[in-house]
Amino acid sequence: MTPLQEALASPASEKAKGTEPAASKDVFEAPTSLFDRDAVLAELSDAVAGVSDRGAMRSAAVPILRRAHEKAREVLANALTAHPFEARAAVEAYSAITDALMQTVYEFVTAHVHPNPNPSTGEVLSLLAVGGYGRAEMAPHSDIDLLFLSPMKTTAWAESTIESMLYIMWDLHLKVGYSSRTVRECIRLGKEDHTIRTAMLEHRWIYGDKALADELTTRLTKELFANSVPEFIEAKLTERSERHRKQGGQRYMVEPNVKEGKGGLRDLQNLYWIAKYSTGKTAARELVTAGLFRQGEYDKFRSAEDFLLAVRCQLHLIADRAMDQLTFDMQVQVADRLGYTDKAGRRAVEHFMQDYFRHATAVGELTRIFLTGLEARHVKKAPSLVGMFKRRKKLIDGYKIEQNRITFANEKKFLKDRLNLLRIFEEALRTGYLIHPDAMRVIAANLDMIDDEMRADTDANRIFLGLLLNHGNPERGLRRMNELGVLAAFMPEFAPVVAMMQFNMYHAYTVDEHTIQCISTLAQIEREELVEELPIASRILKEGVNRKVLYTALLLHDIGKGRPDDHSILGAQIARTVAPRLGFKKEDAETIEWLVRHHLR
Repeated sequence: MTPLQEALASPASEKAKGTEPAASKDVFEAPTSLFDRDAVLAELSDAVAGVSDRGAMRSAAVPILRRAHEKAREVLANALTAHPFEARAAVEAYSAITDALMQTVYEFVTAHVHPNPNPSTGEVLSLLAVGGYGRAEMAPHSDIDLLFLSPMKTTAWAESTIESMLYIMWDLHLKVGYSSRTVRECIRLGKEDHTIRTAMLEHRWIYGDKALADELTTRLTKELFANSVPEFIEAKLTERSERHRKQGGQRYMVEPNVKEGKGGLRDLQNLYWIAKYSTGKTAARELVTAGLFRQGEYDKFRSAEDFLLAVRCQLHLIADRAMDQLTFDMQVQVADRLGYTDKAGRRAVEHFMQDYFRHATAVGELTRIFLTGLEARHVKKAPSLVGMFKRRKKLIDGYKIEQNRITFANEKKFLKDRLNLLRIFEEALRTGYLIHPDAMRVIAANLDMIDDEMRADTDANRIFLGLLLNHGNPERGLRRMNELGVLAAFMPEFAPVVAMMQFNMYHAYTVDEHTIQCISTLAQIEREELVEELPIASRILKEGVNRKVLYTALLLHDIGKGRPDDHSILGAQIARTVAPRLGFKKEDAETIEWLVRHHLR
């Protein structure tokens, strides 16, 4: 059982280190009790009694507000430190505390600094949260994104009120992002800029004129969101691809960005944004009723989100600032805070990072399933022009193409022959098509069909080795098999190194990803793509070697990692068992074992 599962199964207070009682997690249930608005407003009123200068009023308010706000945040931080896996409740609690502060600032400014007892119809103001704050999802040091909404042109009173509120927030050293707009401007700018549109998608009323905020909601839905679903989906997918490129394009980078990296929180948020935009659903759990996720897939969504939120919150607390990069030094501290311990010859941080990468992989799987489902509903089904004019090989019986991806023609017939759980990867490589997420769903749900009998099946092993040897790009099939759990199911000895991180400066990827990239490089050498960089290896392969032995040895070379013994010796022992099962004769099996044992030389 992982620390996350243990935390969900038993009170986190039982895991607190030391003998002192842990801070109660009950504060997450009623966070506004930590910030007594009425008491703070009364103190503010006393502080500015008889003061006429507006600047002096603001100056008098700041220490009172800071004291109340910091006290509430300290209680939340202590509770989150003691109960790190209560992160979902914690981010909502931080948002609630921020709401209370914003409401108090608004009420103080409009009551004392810029009172307007008889406002005209145009002299109203509404304060809204947008972005992550609008979603009520704030890590300890998240930015506060605000929208000051006016009905028509912003009046002099509204400008002065907004200015005074911002001065107070800045003096409190809050990281505030803000905009001041009318409803009409929100619609216009949202049409022009998808970033603005996304922020407003998550708007939430905090204080001020509620009817004005409701008008914005109605008009955004009717005039902006309703008729632009395909356009929005395309924009978010393009934005996602660019973000992944900037983050290195890999899910298995050893210092991942919890928020922006591939498989991180932003990818989950993208699903939420697209779902809300296209279906109007406001909660992730509603994706099941909308038919976009099955219950098990939604459970994966929640589990990954809970884990990533817990990691991000602890990063913020450790750094005492906004921090989303899970650097080596931070990994050790976060692992300790989350309750991971050294065991089975591996450090706590390595167990923690293996869990992290497994959740990141799940996020990738969910993203493919979700986006393909939406594509079927909202995006053109025809493939791109490149795909239309590229010649494809004819499919074998039992398979078809949907949305330019390969899938089975009939699910029952597909599952009747369990070898199809391997054969579909072979067919995808042979034809050049990607596998349809609906087929991935079925494969992932039926991994129990891959049993000892199938592992010993001659045809199954022929198909598996064919994936390595026959199509020129084995890494594509291996990576998808690995992400879906097929590789570990067919070769259980590989399971321990899936998403396994090695905590040192010499490895840039997890063990499984490193293995797949090694095989990719070998395939590149065979395709004579690295002649200049690797002339000797290229010549040797061109002159001829036992490809089956070489590829299999490379697949197994690090399979013994993560255990107390020398991984090359243990790997050789594993190879001694695996190679005969794959159908190798004694001489070739011994060569594979020798290569694994001596691969460090």
